[in-house]
Amino acid sequence: MNDVTHIRHRQHDEEIKLLDQLRNKRRARAEKITPEFTLGDRIADWVAATMGSWNFILIQSALLIIWIFLNITAYVQNWDPYPFILLNLALSFQAAYAAPFIMMSQNRQAAIDRVAAQNDYQINAKAELEIELLHQKLDLLRETEVSELIKIIRRLEARLPDNQGISDLQGASDLQGVSDLKVDAPRAS
Repeated sequence: MNDVTHIRHRQHDEEIKLLDQLRNKRRARAEKITPEFTLGDRIADWVAATMGSWNFILIQSALLIIWIFLNITAYVQNWDPYPFILLNLALSFQAAYAAPFIMMSQNRQAAIDRVAAQNDYQINAKAELEIELLHQKLDLLRETEVSELIKIIRRLEARLPDNQGISDLQGASDLQGVSDLKVDAPRAS
């Protein structure tokens, strides 16, 4: 546990604070309930969803065709003659009335997307800090292993006779390297 404390002191204080904040936010997010939408938000979403659906497009297209057909054939009194000024007025009214609802829905969705993007950024920053901490731990473990191996090698060297043991070891390691080369050589197919 002392090694972990040593690693944490090597990290910047700001990174540690940020990592703690992000961990606390994750816990708070898990407890957080989904936000409730106002009546206006729900109406704007419903209008945008309805006007952006194929059902709406098909129904409106059918009504426009019926309107134009009835006025051209004069089946029921010619209430909106050829330039269809009343039809243009109705469509303009519909567009002017629906546009603010659609824009409100888009703005709310953009705000939700901004929060999600900020959340993603914080998750990525936390992951980066966690990975950095893991790298530091691995580096410390490697340093510890290397120092232990050096100590073991020195103890073994101390047990060997001065010149004879070292030359025997070098010869054995040279032979080992040669035998490794023979085993690892690629085979011809």
